[in-house]
Amino acid sequence: MGSCEDNKPIDRSGLVNIEENLIMPYGSGDYTYEVDQDWGKLPEGYEFNQVAGVAVDKEDNVYLYNRSEHQVMIFEKNGDFLNSWDVKFSNPHGMHIGPDGNFYFADRDAHVVLKYSPDQTLLLTLGTYNVESNTGYDGNLMVVPHPAGPFNLPTGVVVAEDGNIFVSDGYGNCRFHKFSPDGALLDTWGEAGKDNPMDFHLPHGIGLNKDGLLAICDRENHRIQFTDQDGEFMFIWDGFLQPTDITFGPDGEAYVSELQHRISILDAEGNLISRWADESSSSAGHFIAPHGIAVDSSKDIYVGEVLEGRRIQKFIRQ
Repeated sequence: MGSCEDNKPIDRSGLVNIEENLIMPYGSGDYTYEVDQDWGKLPEGYEFNQVAGVAVDKEDNVYLYNRSEHQVMIFEKNGDFLNSWDVKFSNPHGMHIGPDGNFYFADRDAHVVLKYSPDQTLLLTLGTYNVESNTGYDGNLMVVPHPAGPFNLPTGVVVAEDGNIFVSDGYGNCRFHKFSPDGALLDTWGEAGKDNPMDFHLPHGIGLNKDGLLAICDRENHRIQFTDQDGEFMFIWDGFLQPTDITFGPDGEAYVSELQHRISILDAEGNLISRWADESSSSAGHFIAPHGIAVDSSKDIYVGEVLEGRRIQKFIRQ
């Protein structure tokens, strides 16, 4: 079991006051970063509202799943705007680019997960629009009274190499589900609770590590649970502050966004290797509400924020 709390605090002695217009380094060791304060050049009339999801394709283009008029925006690695989609969603939450190059979106309030081709053609719908499963959820941030099938406010999605689709189902449920590539429900796992492995209180972001294990951000239990692709519990990483999303880099390292104003980087065994920001701040390099995280081939990091954060930040590895 890995634990972020077992590691030494990050050395912040080299920090420089951002208010003096100097560049502040973030992180430590091989995972030290500088924030690109000019990244993300928007056309006139566009805005970052709440950037719920972030993904990077094989060409290092960056996709933002955004709660604004333009809900899918595409940028080059250097921050130049490329395009936006015309597709509209009810409430953007998590997104993923599959190994097939197609796009998967969790549309939370519509209770569906949608698969689109790069030319914006709808290929697959998981769930039924505006029909929620019965978990007894009453709209408060609560441990749901009982689990149910898909979906009740789904939160995240990830696709395995064989095309199977995994969905975390989230605010109004306590489960994650496995679907075949053509959308057939294969299995579902998770119980409502806070104490035991496979208990969930708001399963949020979901990812796949280099060994093919699922990593589910158990947000309100402040931990990440790992299972195999048949739902067999493996282990837990703990010590987070409301983890919202997880992605894995080219060397197996994990990047985690945490709603309580920080991000963490861990090695493949769960040892903390870099972390920064703990206090809520709108200053460059700090966070209010990190919600989505992605990493490109250079290990540069992109963090989308919600609530009053309403922005995307890029961190360039040094």
